[in-house]
Amino acid sequence: MIRTILTYPNPALKKKSLPVNIITDSTRELIQDMAETMYAAPGIGLAAVQIGVHQRVILIDVSGKNEPPDLIVAINPVIVHSEGETFEEEGCLSVLDYAANVKRHARVVVKGLDRDGVERTWEAEDLLAVAFQHEIDHLDGILFVDHLSPLKRELFKRKARKASEEKR
Repeated sequence: MIRTILTYPNPALKKKSLPVNIITDSTRELIQDMAETMYAAPGIGLAAVQIGVHQRVILIDVSGKNEPPDLIVAINPVIVHSEGETFEEEGCLSVLDYAANVKRHARVVVKGLDRDGVERTWEAEDLLAVAFQHEIDHLDGILFVDHLSPLKRELFKRKARKASEEKR
């Protein structure tokens, strides 16, 4: 089932997500809904918090349009190692009509559980590394715009307020 993606400035996006203690049928249903929602958006990553569920679950698929899907499901993901630096443009399904360059680690190692509860380690670089960092940030209530300089963040907030007022 495709779910509604929460958008800035919804306060639920700033709330920290809780660990998943037991993977149940409802967890698997959440993962299925998240995948359908992410692909329909379309996006390359989605955190459960973005659909209003405060559990530490993320999905990522950085495969290209002409490639078969390569869905990564990470439950309770934690970055255990990071190195290097990249400064790439990021957007977000929860931050409409805005993108900005964000400083991230170029390579990360992430540990977590897969959809079957098996402990996994993902070694990621480039776009996949950025996606892991972006989605894990969501689990901690952090949006990519929170990484911007105070000036750029203020400009973004003004633009978002203006867009919100125009919709009324």
